[in-house]
Amino acid sequence: MSKIEVFEPALCCNTGVCGPDVDQALVSFSADLDWLRGQGGDITRFNMASEPLAFAGNDAVRSFLEVAGSQGLPLVLVDGVSALTGRYPTRDEIALWSNTTQASPAPKGVSLLDISEDSCSGPGCC
Repeated sequence: MSKIEVFEPALCCNTGVCGPDVDQALVSFSADLDWLRGQGGDITRFNMASEPLAFAGNDAVRSFLEVAGSQGLPLVLVDGVSALTGRYPTRDEIALWSNTTQASPAPKGVSLLDISEDSCSGPGCC
């Protein structure tokens, strides 16, 4: 399984999911991280405000910041190689990079209804 590292801009807290105006991308990404960790995935996130040494101690990140600056963050490294910059990865992307199969988009403990257009027997929208 690949090692995924996410280097984020300075956030108000470890997840960025706090305060009155929460960015939906951070909410989705936090849920995707929990999902991947539940699958046994190896993913770590670093916040520039609280973990500056992680940025300074990584040659790839330091070089990226010299070229793009903190405006280019987040930066995603997969096994030490730049895989994505400027936005957070989707669940499909982290599943691909970690060689994890995404069986269901539902969070752990949530059951999805087995409804599809094929199971519709009458008029209307299913």
